[in-house]
Amino acid sequence: MLLKEYRICMPLTVDEYKIGQLYMISKHSHEQSDRGEGVEVVQNEPFEDPHHGNGQFTEKRVYLNSKLPSWARAVVPKIFYVTEKAWNYYPYTITEYTCSFLPKFSIHIETKYEDNKGSNDRIFDNEAKDLEREVCFIDIACDEIPERYYKESEDPKHFKSEKTGRGQLREGWRDNHQPIMCSYKLVTVKFEVWGLQTRVEQFVHKVVRDILLIGHRQAFAWVDEWYDMTMDDVREYEKNMHEQTNIKVCNQHSSPVDDIESHAQTST
Repeated sequence: MLLKEYRICMPLTVDEYKIGQLYMISKHSHEQSDRGEGVEVVQNEPFEDPHHGNGQFTEKRVYLNSKLPSWARAVVPKIFYVTEKAWNYYPYTITEYTCSFLPKFSIHIETKYEDNKGSNDRIFDNEAKDLEREVCFIDIACDEIPERYYKESEDPKHFKSEKTGRGQLREGWRDNHQPIMCSYKLVTVKFEVWGLQTRVEQFVHKVVRDILLIGHRQAFAWVDEWYDMTMDDVREYEKNMHEQTNIKVCNQHSSPVDDIESHAQTST
């Protein structure tokens, strides 16, 4: 098991990001669902928890075979997906990733959002007070992203919002920018296979970090697209994007479960 805590600051408020996060996830999933890969939404509905209250439960299938390293593609079926289950009780969320083909693999993410610059060292005291972990700050303006994902229009150093006047962030922007909020993410990666555990867990954390950096950059760079939306507006947008994305993905994967089960039986 490898546990890390990521802190990603944004030039937004927690209330603003509630809309921006939903918009970004829906648009990003749709953009990534070309070539038959991407995200299929299986379930998205209101959910009530006795402790956390009202929220939203979402289940997705994330198809990503071509995104795996070569050594991983050699041992997984061609049509490969990870199941994502998320419980959104904003400003607290839980997300879990599992794979039936790899039963010893899982990712567990707990997220909390606060209006500060990542200065709360006790935010996960109830969840992981005594667990040793590395704290990793992610800077949406200054951290490098993989070259294939770079777009100047989504670079916070160049982008400036017409609706909010925010943007063109410079090194050290987190020290004095207002407003500012932080997304705190406690990420646990497990791959309990002898000989591969360390390699796989480190690789997954690198992928998680890249995804968090890219996603948060996009959420800010797209702020003028979602800033005037209400919660009803963004839920309708989310619904429309899910329907379009499912059509793109599902046309390429008529029976992914059969393919994976067949591959697993052959491997066994």
